[in-house]
Amino acid sequence: MADNERFVLGAEANGEPNTHPLRLVNRHGLVAGATGTGKTVTLQRLAEQFSAAGIAVFAADIKGDLCGLGAAAAPEGKIAERIASMPWLGHQPQAYPVTLWDVYGVSGHPLRTTLTEMGPLLLGSLLELTDSQQAALYAAFKVADREGLLLLDLKDLKALLGYLKQSPEVLGDDAALLTNASSQALLRRLATLEQQGAEALFGEPSLALEDLLQPAADGRGRIHLLDASQLVHQAPKVYATFLLWLLAELFEQLPERGDADRPLLALFFDEAHLLFNDTPKALQDRLVQVVRLIRSKGVGVYFVTQSPADLPNEVLAQLGLRIQHGLRAYTVKEQKALRAVAEGFRTNPAFSALDTLVDLGIGEALVGGLEEKGTPAMVQRVAVAPPQSRVGPLDENERRALIASSPLRTRYDKAVDRESAYEILLDRAKQATRAESQEKAAPLENDAGGAFADLAGRVFKSAMRQVASQLGRQLARGLMGSLLGGKR
Repeated sequence: MADNERFVLGAEANGEPNTHPLRLVNRHGLVAGATGTGKTVTLQRLAEQFSAAGIAVFAADIKGDLCGLGAAAAPEGKIAERIASMPWLGHQPQAYPVTLWDVYGVSGHPLRTTLTEMGPLLLGSLLELTDSQQAALYAAFKVADREGLLLLDLKDLKALLGYLKQSPEVLGDDAALLTNASSQALLRRLATLEQQGAEALFGEPSLALEDLLQPAADGRGRIHLLDASQLVHQAPKVYATFLLWLLAELFEQLPERGDADRPLLALFFDEAHLLFNDTPKALQDRLVQVVRLIRSKGVGVYFVTQSPADLPNEVLAQLGLRIQHGLRAYTVKEQKALRAVAEGFRTNPAFSALDTLVDLGIGEALVGGLEEKGTPAMVQRVAVAPPQSRVGPLDENERRALIASSPLRTRYDKAVDRESAYEILLDRAKQATRAESQEKAAPLENDAGGAFADLAGRVFKSAMRQVASQLGRQLARGLMGSLLGGKR
């Protein structure tokens, strides 16, 4: 790819194409605007352009209509008129290589990660823990690491908490952190998570990042769409935490690439305010740091939200492309926010950004990007070019056909439950129970001194085995509950 290759967003006021350097896609971006102003179509146009350049895309499909990327457009009405107004566009209706994902595994491949991969910081944010509860969770993860207890799904963590409650001595110096109250609080939080159906997120096979980066057979970047239409409303914290995990995993696993001629991946985070609402400061600081540094790994992050005010200033300062659709300002507070948005662009002497913001029609936006040398370009009023794929969702048959033909179908569609903390702790409890039964059947020592010593030893061992046996019964009840009616 040539260094000067650019992607086309739409037409400027003078009718000329509005273009941006492809090599700067990893400088992050923002797509903002009020409901119904055209953010989704703009996102679709960007995804197409990146895919055509061989850049992989991962996007959350909040309204369920982004999946139209998987079918060719059939332009008519105002869309056809806009295409005709851009004779240089070269509009060619076509479908793009789309992979559908769904945490619940209904409208796409099941999307999973493991508790071990997520780690205690993100999990604590998901569970909305207090500081003392977070410390208890860290202590539990520490024991799991030390004893080789894999935490893959929620039943593994519940088994571990039960084990630590009955055998607090294994915590060592951290025993004071996992009190009975904190343990019960953690279990309640996990139960709430299960009621939201979030247990489906945890398990194996977990998402492999290399599958996101694998191009389509024709060399185009594959577009991965997470169906979040139910997730955002039923479990918004699960949605936000997964996106944070994905960002952190990419940052940790991808090698440094510097200023390569093309990025590897573009991430679109719709409803971006959910990433920052009620997020612990430690996690928010980490997120800001990752956004600042991940561009050197070849990843561009695009936040999609109603107002730039939904994002922290530290994040806004990292954005190289700003696409601002129309805003409405009816109150003094909204008018103040409108001025702040207009002042965020580099001034264009040809028009007033402030006046234009309230005058933008559907599918129009103020766009501020970067010039070739990386400095901010003057703001432009842009009519966004219609996508070459369908504007609107796939029907159920089309969606099923897309899933059935996916190259990842056999890799993720069947869950795997290998040996982890739950199975290991259950096996330990069973072994302790068998040892106790054998001990009871052993003959008594004849001499009084030996009998006394044996009695004392057996009293101690019996107490310890009672703990193990109780854990075994708890685990068995958990297993039976899942077999006889537990939701998966």
